Amino acid sequence: MLENFKRVRFVLVNTSQPGNIGGAARAIKNMGFADLVLVQPEIFPSDRARWRAAGAKDVLQNTRVVDTYAEAIADCELVIGTSARERRIPWPLVNPRVCGEKVAAEASDTSKHQVALVFGREDAGLTNDELQRCHLHVHIPTNPDYSSLNLCAAVQVLAYEVRMAMLESSGELKDFEQEWDAPLAKSEDLENFLVHLEETMESTGFLNPKTPRQTMTRMRRMFGRIRPDQSEVAILRGLLSSVKPKSK
Repeated sequence: MLENFKRVRFVLVNTSQPGNIGGAARAIKNMGFADLVLVQPEIFPSDRARWRAAGAKDVLQNTRVVDTYAEAIADCELVIGTSARERRIPWPLVNPRVCGEKVAAEASDTSKHQVALVFGREDAGLTNDELQRCHLHVHIPTNPDYSSLNLCAAVQVLAYEVRMAMLESSGELKDFEQEWDAPLAKSEDLENFLVHLEETMESTGFLNPKTPRQTMTRMRRMFGRIRPDQSEVAILRGLLSSVKPKSK
C-alpha cells in the first residue's frame, strides 16, 4: 500500500447495522485503503460484519473502536464529513470529485497530512456538532427523487474518488490500453468498401439511385464513427460479394 493511501482514514459514527461495517471494510479495501475507525458502533464485532467483509477480513480485524468522535479524528489535519442536507449556517461544501482531489493533495508525500472521511448514522447522519468539527462537508448528488444512499455505497463512492485522484496525481492513472488484432482500415480501403456497398444496395433494389436521399451520407458517417479495421472491412466486402441480385 502506498504511503499516501495509509494517510486516509474512514470513520463510521454509531453504526447500527453490523453488516454495513463489513461492507465498508470491503469497499475501502477495494480501493486500496485499510484504516477504518468505528465510533461506538451498536454491534461489533459481529458475524454479519465478517460475512459482509468477504475478502476484507484483514481490514475488519485491524479496525479500531473508539469511545468518542473526538478521539477518532484527534490526529487528523483535514476532516471531511458527509452531509445529505443543507445547514442553517453554510459550511464549505464540495462534491465527491473535488473531495477526492483535496484528500489526495492533503495526503500527498509533500503534505503528509492525516485525513479523515467521516460517515454518520444510517438513519440520521452526522449531528450538527459533529459536522461543525469538520473542515469541509461533502455531498453526493444523488437522484432527488430517490436520494437515500446506503452507508456502504457512500463509502464506496468517496473511496473511489479519492483513489482516482491519488492515482492521477501520482501519474499512475492510465487509460486501458488494448492491442488490437488488426490494423485500422486505410482511407482507400474504406472508400472502396463504401462504393461496393452503394453498388450492392442499388443492385438489390434497396437503394434507388434516382432518390438516394441521405442514405449513403448516413452510412459514411456511421462507418467513419466506427473506424473498422482491415479485417472487418474484408469481412464486409466478402459479405457484399456474396449478395446476388434477385432474379426478375
